[in-house]
Amino acid sequence: MRHRVDGRHFGRTANQRKALLRGLLASLIKYERIETTVAKAKAVKEIADRLVTFGKRGDLHSRRLAFSYLPNKELVRKLFNEIAPRFADRNGGYVRIVRTGFRIKDSAPMAILEFVDYKKPEKEEKKSEQ
Repeated sequence: MRHRVDGRHFGRTANQRKALLRGLLASLIKYERIETTVAKAKAVKEIADRLVTFGKRGDLHSRRLAFSYLPNKELVRKLFNEIAPRFADRNGGYVRIVRTGFRIKDSAPMAILEFVDYKKPEKEEKKSEQ
């Protein structure tokens, strides 16, 4: 029985689960919006909120802690310099989960995971006038 056992296993070993969550976190930081299953979105949301809090603190220890979750210097730099300052006046809840329906293949419930201040990037207009 799983009484009072916290966390989701996703049918994977610990290393596979860690790699899965790191990949989803990296994509979320890079694109600021991803689509995944609801269970994975809930697991990533907890970690992403913690990382933004590290970014708001901004000291060396927080940067090293963030680097333990995101082993990519460019993503840690983006987190600390671009994403975290946007949430300076906010006390939590930096990421939202929006349910979108069910995947056709296996009917898994899907969701969009995005930062709360996400705005669609404006498409660059083609330079056909030249």
